[in-house]
Amino acid sequence: MFEKVNPCHPDKLADRIAGAIVDLAYQDVENPKIAVEVLLGHGKCHIIVESSELLDLDSVRSIVKRIANIDNVDFDWHNQDDNLRKNQQDKIRCGDNGIFKGMPTSPEQRFLAKVSQDIFRYHPYDGKYIVDGSRLIICQSNARKEDIQCAFKNAEINPIGDWTGGPDVDSGATNRKLGSDMGDAVTGGGLHGKDLSKADVSVNIYAFLKAQITHKPVYLCCAIGQETIDGKPYEEIVNIARTYIKSLGGFEKFAEWGLIR
Repeated sequence: MFEKVNPCHPDKLADRIAGAIVDLAYQDVENPKIAVEVLLGHGKCHIIVESSELLDLDSVRSIVKRIANIDNVDFDWHNQDDNLRKNQQDKIRCGDNGIFKGMPTSPEQRFLAKVSQDIFRYHPYDGKYIVDGSRLIICQSNARKEDIQCAFKNAEINPIGDWTGGPDVDSGATNRKLGSDMGDAVTGGGLHGKDLSKADVSVNIYAFLKAQITHKPVYLCCAIGQETIDGKPYEEIVNIARTYIKSLGGFEKFAEWGLIR
């Protein structure tokens, strides 16, 4: 059993905005420190940023407009905590505590990821999808049931009728759709709106990639300031995650579909 949401679900809009702001911090600095929280809906977007880097407000507003078509932006920036900054001063160390699980992607998860992306290609609007064995549930906004039924004849489509969805009628927040992004690997922290020093990003990506190679579950934990994880220097873990993020096109692209894509 697995649920997937597409990049226009309000929670994913929040993840994408957070990811795009992290991308912004990485434009001029190799290893910025940043954490972003986004809450949006009903014509408003609230953003809180803790960062070592100053961000251009016009660029942030442009990101929100492009992704969520919202003009009313409340932006609150704070400098990174001194103790957290000192932790990373002379080398890259684990940026927080955490427990992590990497799981091989299942055939059911791969199937639903493909279904959701196929539908999104023709209907780029808010949508969510569930698979449970032979049962497929498709809730797709701004689409006629008949149009989707042609491709998915046995699916349950929009059970209570056609709907509009999106941030005009619903709210969204960062890291609320981790089940969609990570499947059975959800543990504690969220994937989005954070730089690569944060274990929630780098160790989760590392554990996921290792599980795809070994075809076995991967269990890891770490403490803030730790310099090695799974027998590897933390900087190596970060660089593995950096390569993965770059391969997708950045943090915003990562936020669109998460790890299961």
